[in-house]
Amino acid sequence: MESTGGPYLNTAAVTSPVGIARLLQMMFGCTTFSLVAHQGGFSAAYGTFCMFVWTFCFAITVFIITCEFTHFHSCLSISWGNFTAAFAMLATLMSVTAAVIYPLYFVQLDCYPIGCEVRDFRIAASVFAGLLFLVYAAEVFLTRAKPGQVTSYMATVSGLLKIVQAFVACIIFGALVNDSQYGKYVAMQWCVAVYSFCFVVTVVVVAFSVTGKTALLWFPFERSVVIYTLGAVLLYVSAAVIWPVFCFDSKYGSPRRPGSCAKGRCPWDSQLVIAIFTYVNLLLYVVDLAYSQRIRFVPHL
Repeated sequence: MESTGGPYLNTAAVTSPVGIARLLQMMFGCTTFSLVAHQGGFSAAYGTFCMFVWTFCFAITVFIITCEFTHFHSCLSISWGNFTAAFAMLATLMSVTAAVIYPLYFVQLDCYPIGCEVRDFRIAASVFAGLLFLVYAAEVFLTRAKPGQVTSYMATVSGLLKIVQAFVACIIFGALVNDSQYGKYVAMQWCVAVYSFCFVVTVVVVAFSVTGKTALLWFPFERSVVIYTLGAVLLYVSAAVIWPVFCFDSKYGSPRRPGSCAKGRCPWDSQLVIAIFTYVNLLLYVVDLAYSQRIRFVPHL
């Protein structure tokens, strides 16, 4: 007679350090969006983004815990280790963004005009949002690749950097559409092409790693990723030179913020954000290239 007990359930999914971190993620995430939805409130695109982050991360975390507890993930045609590592890094970035945005736009020390009860709910939601970020960061720390350890590509420094690179590119795109005037010069359009190309290829690399389909490709995926990373460094070097020249040189743009620019709707502000994050992504790709020389892909983990 077959046993109906332990072998069918993976208790380590909720008792291991990573499992406990995920349970805390679920608890803090649910608490955060519940406080906001019940009394804290949110509005405009910033508030909607924060609520999306908390609900999305909560749903995927519940899915991961359920799959690992029931061994259901073994039935999925994806690389589970790559998927969980990629999501943990993405959730860390999204949750820290929401943890900064929500208190910045919705929390105030005075009760007027929202009332003390609403203020207290918003402060509590901000605290739990910060805790949520910390437990997602803890999972990234716990699951990251150790020296000499055979692990999933997305758990390595290079794999985690791919998620950060794509996230930074999304910030750049957000600034581009916010009246950045990138169509003013062909050189600026070249920079947009660089951001778009690198973002798309990075997402494709992550997608192939998560789905575990790298072994089916007719070309060596590992070497191709290293070559692409080198190309991305060179492309971002060109953007890091071209964008500031055509935005902040007095011949093409303005070296200082125009006094007539409205707050939140100034092309110069968007151009500055793009310039800053261009250098951030350039640094990320350089570090990625350095680490990619020391790793080997394990597509089946």
